[in-house]
Amino acid sequence: MDLPPAPIRWRATAIPFFVAVLFVSTISPSRAIYCDEDDCYDLLGVSQSANASEIKKAYYKLSLKYHPDKNPDPESRKLFVKVANAYEILKDEATREQYDYAIAHPEEVFYNTARYYRAYYGHKTDPRAVLVGLLLILSGFQYLNQSTRYNQAVAMVKKTPAYKNKLRALELERSGGVTNKKKSQKNMDKKTEEDLSKELDLQITGAEMASVWKLLGVRFVLLPYTLGKLLLWTACWFWRYKVKKYPYSWEDASYLTQRSLSIPLDRWRNIDEATKEDLVLRRLWEKSNLESYVAEMRKESKRRR
Repeated sequence: MDLPPAPIRWRATAIPFFVAVLFVSTISPSRAIYCDEDDCYDLLGVSQSANASEIKKAYYKLSLKYHPDKNPDPESRKLFVKVANAYEILKDEATREQYDYAIAHPEEVFYNTARYYRAYYGHKTDPRAVLVGLLLILSGFQYLNQSTRYNQAVAMVKKTPAYKNKLRALELERSGGVTNKKKSQKNMDKKTEEDLSKELDLQITGAEMASVWKLLGVRFVLLPYTLGKLLLWTACWFWRYKVKKYPYSWEDASYLTQRSLSIPLDRWRNIDEATKEDLVLRRLWEKSNLESYVAEMRKESKRRR
């Protein structure tokens, strides 16, 4: 098969290419997603430099002219839809800025298209509202979990003989050592038991009563205050004990002792005062004293075995 001359072949392939280029340059795909083949500003009859008030007035004027209730012509209805769409794009500063950028940079097709779909089909929820909602949900579950654990722990403690003995001793104390013989040891009046149980301070390790101040949401709200308080405490500690070389106060020495022994705060509070005083006087925050104390505890543990 004979091929046509090269110049003819070049013209045959180049003409469709130039037509395609001309079409793309005339109607940019990134612009077409906004107002199809039309210009949003031309649809409203305003310039690109028009302010929000001018755009609004132009839309109201055209809507009175082309609205289906005012003009029954089918072509008028189509034009009204285009005008309304152009107004939705230009009335919002963010979408108008995106459209202006698409006009100025028609070559960035994919970028302009992505911005358009993100603006119109992306989530509209304020991230701050999502964060607040998430904190409320987590705080609710946290409070429910703490309450359930505490109530279960209290129910288990109330079944122990030690608790019942304390309850009986408290009843004897309140009655002056006189008990009602009609009541057996096992059948204490429920109302009396509830009243007496309220007077007993139950210290349950690992299960504390639910507190609003320990919830995640409350702590997040108070985070700036907490950080400020921590920074102030750190500065005062550094000034008092590092710069001025003052001796440790009893509270600070207790804190250092508790931290050196890695004892949780709730357990430290439950230690009797005599044991606390002995531990603090040992100055266990000093490495040599702590090593001696640990060795002493190991020897004592071996003797007990």
